[in-house]
Amino acid sequence: MRPPGSWQSPRPWGSAQRRARAAVVIALGFHVLGDWKHATALDRPAGIVAAALLLLGPLTLILRDRVPVAVLAAAGTASLGVGVLLPPSGTYAVAPAMALYAAVKAGRARPAAAVTAALYAAYLTVTRFLAGPLGVPEDVRPDLRDALTLALAAALMMFLGGAARARSAYLAELTKVHAARARAKEEQERRQASDERLRIARELHDVLGHHLSLINVQAGVGLHLMDNRPEQAREALTAIKTASAEALREVRAVLGVLRPDEEAAPRQPALGLDRLDDLTADAGLPVRTATTGPRRPLPAEVDRAAYRIVQEALTNVRRHAAASTADIAIEYAPGELRLRIRNDGAATDEPDGTGSGIAGMRARAESLGGTLSAGPLPEGGYLVATTLPTPATTEGEP
Repeated sequence: MRPPGSWQSPRPWGSAQRRARAAVVIALGFHVLGDWKHATALDRPAGIVAAALLLLGPLTLILRDRVPVAVLAAAGTASLGVGVLLPPSGTYAVAPAMALYAAVKAGRARPAAAVTAALYAAYLTVTRFLAGPLGVPEDVRPDLRDALTLALAAALMMFLGGAARARSAYLAELTKVHAARARAKEEQERRQASDERLRIARELHDVLGHHLSLINVQAGVGLHLMDNRPEQAREALTAIKTASAEALREVRAVLGVLRPDEEAAPRQPALGLDRLDDLTADAGLPVRTATTGPRRPLPAEVDRAAYRIVQEALTNVRRHAAASTADIAIEYAPGELRLRIRNDGAATDEPDGTGSGIAGMRARAESLGGTLSAGPLPEGGYLVATTLPTPATTEGEP
């Protein structure tokens, strides 16, 4: 689909040729219908010359788009010759008028004005000031009204040509604006698609990383206890079943956005801090949670990001730290939500906070205008701290 305004783009040469031929036909019609009978009424050879000049002027218009000023000079000279032989008439000036319009529209206003002024001066000189010495007939000589009418007609053609050029420039600029907007829209759509792919990848990383890590831990426990403590092994297998089912539900929820036309599946509860108890219960180690500040509803994207950051932090504890406990501190501060996830183990991987898990958490926080830091503590243990802004319009009462 062409962008709006694309129809005003420069037309092919064939179209310009058709317009030029139409101009020739129109000018010939005026010249022949208006003055042919006067030309053929003259004695030879003056009649033949007048008739030839009446035809020559319009025929030059076929080249008006290629050499507009030259066409103006040729058509004007032909009409000047007719004006010396025939009585004043507006019809034999149609060809130079159309040539003047085309020249100004093509951006050649100054040379066109100079040529027009020269032709006008030559016409008045021959038909008025030198009419007697040159033997110009009395009925051919223009009066003051004829001279003023001719000057006003030339000025009108220049004005119309300038207006047409301004309109063409405006439409060309409008076409550029539409094209730029279309490109900007396409770029925005590409960025949005890229952001959505990144969001889905991040969600899948968090979902699969958390649950597969939990499954791996519970599978190890089950294998270890299978022979000696079958009941505890059964509990581990039950935890694996629960974690895998939860992982499948969350993966389906994430990928559901890729199937908008399909019948919507039953929605799972939105991920957020309200589900933090379920998350800590499956952490595989004791987790203490403390909340300070007046609780309030959070924007959905902030609530989901907070949940995912806690989830990824606990996953990293299981993967990389020999921790015995973890502590989660949630602070509802004015205009922001603060999270601190601390464990008492020693990090064995990603010590500088540059791994893909930390990078994903940081990108998630920064996408909402927040910050995230992660690293070992001087007194031992590891800390993930993040601050997420919460727009005032979504906050509850203090």
